[in-house]
Amino acid sequence: MPITKSAKKAMRQAEARKERRKPFKSRLKTEVKNILVLAKNDPEKAKKALPLAYKVIDMASKKNIIHKNNANRKKSRLALMVDKATKGELKSTTTTKKNKKKVVNKSKK
Repeated sequence: MPITKSAKKAMRQAEARKERRKPFKSRLKTEVKNILVLAKNDPEKAKKALPLAYKVIDMASKKNIIHKNNANRKKSRLALMVDKATKGELKSTTTTKKNKKKVVNKSKK
């Protein structure tokens, strides 16, 4: 726990900032997750939903919730994924260790 008066104030400020940023961060995560799900299930809808995700990412960047480069990286990766999904090249990312072992064993045979 903070001891000095300035440290207590800094802690209060940090908590207030955290609460202020929470809805933006939550919305950002939700939109990115929606794009991921849509890319796997319906790539055309994902393509149409991409501008909304871009808007949310840019807003978070503008308000310093995330860094500018982080925002650009997120947008780039989402675009690449949607593009791959549209072309039918998107791989399933949910693999377990057992599945990996089975795939490795099959390739050795």
